[in-house]
Amino acid sequence: MADEPINPPPAPPGDDGKPPAPAPAAPKPAAPAAAKPAAPPPKPKGPIATDASAHPVVARLKEAIPDSVLSAKELVGQVTVEVPASRIVDVCRHLKEKEAFTYLVDLTAVDWKERQPRFDVVYWLHSFEKDNFRIRLRAGVADGEACPTVSGVWLTANWMEREVFDLFGIPFSGHPDLRRILTWDGFQGHPLRKDFPVEGIDTGAAIYPDRYPDGGGPAPDDSNRKVVS
Repeated sequence: MADEPINPPPAPPGDDGKPPAPAPAAPKPAAPAAAKPAAPPPKPKGPIATDASAHPVVARLKEAIPDSVLSAKELVGQVTVEVPASRIVDVCRHLKEKEAFTYLVDLTAVDWKERQPRFDVVYWLHSFEKDNFRIRLRAGVADGEACPTVSGVWLTANWMEREVFDLFGIPFSGHPDLRRILTWDGFQGHPLRKDFPVEGIDTGAAIYPDRYPDGGGPAPDDSNRKVVS
């Protein structure tokens, strides 16, 4: 006869006559803590402007025109010199004739609106002889104040100053032909000023193609006049 399995004897009752409570289950091992994501690398710092008053071109400019340099900074290889508007012609002529900055790359302006003086007139000068080195001039001009023209130093400044006059409303004293160049005579406002309406100004030119109001379109005999159908 095969051996039958022998069941273990029941546990002896406790003092109260009841069977003992089952032993508590062993605690489950704690789940490993999730690894914290690595901290992002610090953002690289941007370039910092440094003082450029000792730059050879700036030093010679200060020596030639003692009251011409208000400040000089260098950033990413570009030197910016802040000059009084009253000395801009002398500064430009010196840089062209003595430092070989023969090419006026651009002449424009920046409207700071709440700052005094409100505008910066900005000049970019290029020297082919100095290994294509460029220098930037910045002259502060108050609203309604005139900036001296440099069209006698570079002829191309004639058109550039007309554009600044048209779009920013900055006049240039001594300019030989200061008039608008992108909008028309009688146009209301200056489109690149910070207080010019973003949506523009309704001149009525498209609504009344045959009757342009003052400041609303080209003259009837203007060869560029186009009638909107």
